[in-house]
Amino acid sequence: MYSGKSIVFAGLMLVLNYGCVDQSAQLSETDRLNHWFDEKFEEELSRSPIWMTQLGRKDAYDTIDDFSEEAEIEMLEWRSQSVQAMKANFDYALLTDEAKVSYDLWIFQYEQDKAMVPYRRHQYLFSQTFSPSTYLPSFLINYHTVDNEQDMRAYVSRIREVARAIDQSLQRARLAANTGIRPPYFAYEGVIVQSEKLLNGMPFNNENIDDAPIWADAKRKVTALVTQDKISQATADEILSAANNALLTYFQPSYVSVIEWLQNDRDNVDDVARGVDKLLGGELYYNARLKQQTTTNLSADEIHEIGLREVARLRGEIEEIKLEVGFDGDLQDFFAFVRTDPQFYYANDDTGRQGYLDDSTNYLDYIGRKLPDYFGLLPKSELVVKRVEAFRERDGAAQHYRPGTPDGSRPGVYYAHLSDMRAMSKSTMEAVAYHEGNPGHHMQVSIARELESVPEFRKHTFFASYGEGWALYAELLAKEMGAYESPYSEYGRLTTEIWRAIRLVVDTGIHVRGWSEEQSVSYFEQNSAISMGAIRSEVQRYFVSPGQATAYKIGMIKILELRKKAQSELGDKFDIRAFHDQILGGGSVPLPVLELIIDRWINKMKVDQ
Repeated sequence: MYSGKSIVFAGLMLVLNYGCVDQSAQLSETDRLNHWFDEKFEEELSRSPIWMTQLGRKDAYDTIDDFSEEAEIEMLEWRSQSVQAMKANFDYALLTDEAKVSYDLWIFQYEQDKAMVPYRRHQYLFSQTFSPSTYLPSFLINYHTVDNEQDMRAYVSRIREVARAIDQSLQRARLAANTGIRPPYFAYEGVIVQSEKLLNGMPFNNENIDDAPIWADAKRKVTALVTQDKISQATADEILSAANNALLTYFQPSYVSVIEWLQNDRDNVDDVARGVDKLLGGELYYNARLKQQTTTNLSADEIHEIGLREVARLRGEIEEIKLEVGFDGDLQDFFAFVRTDPQFYYANDDTGRQGYLDDSTNYLDYIGRKLPDYFGLLPKSELVVKRVEAFRERDGAAQHYRPGTPDGSRPGVYYAHLSDMRAMSKSTMEAVAYHEGNPGHHMQVSIARELESVPEFRKHTFFASYGEGWALYAELLAKEMGAYESPYSEYGRLTTEIWRAIRLVVDTGIHVRGWSEEQSVSYFEQNSAISMGAIRSEVQRYFVSPGQATAYKIGMIKILELRKKAQSELGDKFDIRAFHDQILGGGSVPLPVLELIIDRWINKMKVDQ
């Protein structure tokens, strides 16, 4: 459904018909290239202590990344030089099929980064959905594991490093604001509230005897070392004193600066949210974002029209569910019923929250037993379901997934925002669990990281249209696997799919057609039973992350197209397990590359017949 392919992928057409090349020459050149890739990946990784920690490594454990604009420029230059070196030192024609994919992906990543250079300051660094001010504390709490005294001293050092990174991010936000680029009003308000929560409690606020999140985490980790007889109480006291000092001397002033600047700059933003097309260069920026997020050349108008068609189709299927359950009323009445009736929600208390977590786990346990029937490749990494930490939790915000470590020492986590249980419908929770967990994000990301057939960098790339498209496809696949026994659960699945179709309409509506926040909320409400809290949160997310929400449905449509094509051309020889292994077996790739991979597989299967 996309129009054309990037020039970057032109060489990949040769993968299907490159003629006869000596196999030993192919392997030799491929081995050289893969070794080079692994060296370059280590160079890239060395620039990101955060990434190394996320992968379970403790290199540069006392530092975090350079968040400055200068560091971003240096990274792009490194990518440029690496591409030039690769082209100069390796013969594309002598590579194996898989190595040609890797070669083109390395170039594609550079081209993507280069395409966004003119819009470096268009990104909203501080927003209610993603901000270094919330991400970095969450990173310390959830990723910085402490096994010994050295790890804990590195933790204290990283408290100071967080402050430095926040200061760098604030400087970049100021530069953007000086050119007239500011996020909508709710981004300011959200970050202020989140930052204040991080400073609420000891040692920052003597009026609140509770511990602030980072201080509580530091105490918990130090106490564990004492309990395990890894450090003495005297050493624990000394480390906690250093942590206290780092929080008061570095962390607190940085966050106070963020809060004060946002409060002052809020006066330069009115109470009406606007799309990025109203910014200087905003229309070109949005087009670049669409290309980046979908990995296609689909225009905003084409994406908008796809969304309208999909919304109409899915409304028809929801009508059928309405008739099946015997609901007396029109579709709007049905939406209102599911949105408001107490039977579709857990109690808004800790018992209800635990119920949501337990039932989500049970759904994932069920689907886990079905995976071998639909996949040859299976993830080794474990998966757990958790509530989002209180300081970054938001009513109605979208659930999300964070990967574990490749060695399995830290499981993948499906996070749910449970501060307002009236925003967490029972009808949609099953589909969301499959999206974030198995066979969705957890399965795809874990398998990619466990692959042995591709160079290291391909195990860790993520293209939104592929990753989010797969996760949305996984929701539908779960139906084939026996899930959604209740018609209201199937209704919930349709709700989450129409939700993603609505995104195509609303995201492009906001950033190209001048849709207001209220107009966007109204369209969402008319076509979905999602709670109003979730709808408002969703719409505000689209304003601050332009184009990202279009990746899901565009990716899912392409995967379904490829499956239909394979079924049609292979007939009785089509094997769903083999098809899924082809989709997942090369890691995350742009959609044009995925199509070429499946075409190559189809041709091979025909020859083998």
